[in-house]
Amino acid sequence: MNQVYDGVPNNTKPSPTGRIFDIQRFSLHDGPGIRTTVFFKGCPLRCLWCHNPESIDPKPELAFYDNKCIGCGRCVAACPTGALRDDPEKGRVYDRELCRSCWTCARNCPNQALVVQGREYTVEDVVREVISDLPFYKTSGGGVTLSGGEPTLQFDFCLALLQALEEKGLHTALDTSGFVAWEKLAQLLPFVNLLLYDLKQMDPEEHLRLTGVPNGRIIENLHRINEFNKPVEIRVPIIPGYTDSDENILAIGCLVREFTCVKRVKLLAYHKLGMSKPWKFNQRRGLPEVEPPGKQRMDELRDLMASLIGRERVYM
Repeated sequence: MNQVYDGVPNNTKPSPTGRIFDIQRFSLHDGPGIRTTVFFKGCPLRCLWCHNPESIDPKPELAFYDNKCIGCGRCVAACPTGALRDDPEKGRVYDRELCRSCWTCARNCPNQALVVQGREYTVEDVVREVISDLPFYKTSGGGVTLSGGEPTLQFDFCLALLQALEEKGLHTALDTSGFVAWEKLAQLLPFVNLLLYDLKQMDPEEHLRLTGVPNGRIIENLHRINEFNKPVEIRVPIIPGYTDSDENILAIGCLVREFTCVKRVKLLAYHKLGMSKPWKFNQRRGLPEVEPPGKQRMDELRDLMASLIGRERVYM
């Protein structure tokens, strides 16, 4: 039976909401042109080198920016459960087991040293924010990119948002790990202009060790996307000692060279931005022992990939 509001039958489902931890404007590396990137909360992978640790947990999280803390103690005094306390040796301590997620501490922080990562947005909220940069999209050939985390993890919201963006005539890109049920991905593809698709490690056992998930579904989905004839940019994170072997790069090249959907392959050099984020409270922050790859090694890997798919299709 349909719900009735003010005596009028309501035949439409409520618009889904999604949990977003950042909306970044003027992005230049998440697809063509000037873009706005919407970062979804939640990810099924646990990549050892993750540079967005705030994206992993689908629930809101408390972040502590110690460089902004003035030591006033208002957050500790405001916490109703004692989840926040000052330890003489450890400094500010956060006990997640005691936290009720009321975020009273963050509301009482005068300098935004405590910030809640992840809040609910409606589709209309996001569209209203991204549409303000429409002139920049038009002049640069840009648009909106859904990233994360893993956007497909919030499938209903992701689908509704892509549909709304298409209705506005915006170019859409979906940045995905590919670790998603094909039935869901197939429903999203008609509303996506470009897929940014991660391929990290071709060896199945290594992929499981490095990311926490197998790569069979990821590779299978790429085969199906090729049949769908949807433009794809393959993205390969170059993590020294983990994904940067000649064998891995050649294996990825051998896989994608016959796919007509793959327009280019982008090699992404590991960086330490995740390490520099001023997060506390036991957040994972990347691989402290790994240094970014040098230009010479990146050039060598580009040449390897180019030997299989052509230099015009390889970017860094």
